[in-house]
Amino acid sequence: MSGYAAEFVSRATARTRLPLDYSVASLRIVDRVVDGLRRTTDDPSVVWQSLQGLGAYAGEVFVRGFGARWVDFDEETYRLFQQPVGVRGTDGRAWNPLGKVVNRFELGAAESVHELSFLFPRRVRTSPLMGCAGGRVR
Repeated sequence: MSGYAAEFVSRATARTRLPLDYSVASLRIVDRVVDGLRRTTDDPSVVWQSLQGLGAYAGEVFVRGFGARWVDFDEETYRLFQQPVGVRGTDGRAWNPLGKVVNRFELGAAESVHELSFLFPRRVRTSPLMGCAGGRVR
């Protein structure tokens, strides 16, 4: 999926000046682009390739920014999310950025990819002093 996201960004930025830089802030642009697609059609099949590209891009933001990893969903998770792949956060939970993009298209502004980033678990950073004798830092 990382390669798919990179190809999407390459195609999208070749035609437009979208600042898709894999930052959390760029997820606002994903929301806006989806809103623009909603104004052109109400049929997701017409814009499916764009929605999947935007979802892959959003997932890659979580991979690069929060230490998530792409995973193939098992049968139960697939039934829940209706997507074959997603990302798993550092806390082990599965997340569905592709589905979130589709939900933004189908349901509107109540579904926000950018706001999803506020809920996403952050990388766990360890201090080089952790694990020292006695467990206390002076």
